[in-house]
Amino acid sequence: MKGEAALTSDAPAGLPSTGLAGAGLATTGLASAGLPTGGRPSAWLPTRLPTGLPTELPAGALATAPAEVRGLARDGVRLLVAGPDGPRHRHAAALADALRAGDLLVLNTSDTLAAALTGVTRHGERVEVHLSTLDPAVGPATDRTRPDPSGYPAALASTRSRWIVEIRTGGGPGGVLGGEPSEVDRAAESIRLAGDGVLRGVRPTGSRRLWSAELVTPVPLLGWLTEHGDPIRYRYVSARWPLSAYRTTYADTPGSAEMPSAGRAITPRVLRRLHARGVQVAGLLLHTGVSSLEAGDGPHPEWYEVPPSTAAAVAATRADGGRVIAVGTTVVRALESAAVSPTGDGRPVARAGWTDLVITPERGVRTVDGLLTGWHEPAASHLLMLEAVAGRQLLVDSYAAALAGGYRWHEFGDLHLILPPR
Repeated sequence: MKGEAALTSDAPAGLPSTGLAGAGLATTGLASAGLPTGGRPSAWLPTRLPTGLPTELPAGALATAPAEVRGLARDGVRLLVAGPDGPRHRHAAALADALRAGDLLVLNTSDTLAAALTGVTRHGERVEVHLSTLDPAVGPATDRTRPDPSGYPAALASTRSRWIVEIRTGGGPGGVLGGEPSEVDRAAESIRLAGDGVLRGVRPTGSRRLWSAELVTPVPLLGWLTEHGDPIRYRYVSARWPLSAYRTTYADTPGSAEMPSAGRAITPRVLRRLHARGVQVAGLLLHTGVSSLEAGDGPHPEWYEVPPSTAAAVAATRADGGRVIAVGTTVVRALESAAVSPTGDGRPVARAGWTDLVITPERGVRTVDGLLTGWHEPAASHLLMLEAVAGRQLLVDSYAAALAGGYRWHEFGDLHLILPPR
């Protein structure tokens, strides 16, 4: 894309496919069997956030550039290991040293789309459109015999599809990086996009800032996005880093609006060291939506797939006394969504569907024993999930240690491995 900063990055390496042979469809956590709006009202998310965490970040706490630009390897970012023996300071390249033979690391293999599009409304206003997810109301198939029940493969291979989108003001060349949030009423809007694309038929969802719209492109969507789209970026980054900076090295299935960033430092070198250590690795999918919503306007439905091989690996690991470590909050959300079973034993099963599950300390987690994640800003809803995994005191102590140690936040930042006592 034009105007991008140069970056040397590892090429995606790929894991075995997470395709679901015969997995069932599900709509986990959704308030009703149907999805009439493709979104959820902004007031439904619990407003209590963990106490004792920082309310603001000091200057310099945000990572504004990829590790590679800062003179580090991808896996050279710092890693704080939080466990019952107190915080330990490591680097991501040494992740295997913090784990044990028999543990299972679960990755999200969803690949990042070039989901930011510049355009002009019919009134001449310049906007930046961020694709979030396919519209759950019309995008997925409900026939579980179809080979692509999510709708993503078909949508990315077609020239017409309906998406949940965020329409931001400004943005584009010379504008604010990523544009500015907007709650302007966009109903019935039509937007001409760079590369002869059109966004039309805009209609409201249950969110203040998300809309449902039909995207029409002159050629199949995935190739068109690669040519005319950009990765979603926000104003805290220091340059227009290319799409390669926003991809994990093992991603194999396009569909995420934003990178599942907890896995950014999981390089082929890290995977080799995990294998040598006796740590197993499994994959699943959760296609992420945009992360830019207001506090209290939390998770909207996202498509996930837990394949039979991963469900079986989780069960076997637990049975053998090993630990299941999720790489990112998306993996926790997918596994917990797949653990809604008639037996009520909390084991994930092979499952695919849309989930808007919110994980809180009150709900707890049943499928994971640890979590590798980034550092989340004050008031981020993901902190509720982190407290559910870690417990409040371990979470508070690790955040205090990260601030004292100068750790970096956001997708290019440092990592946090939560290993609570069992």
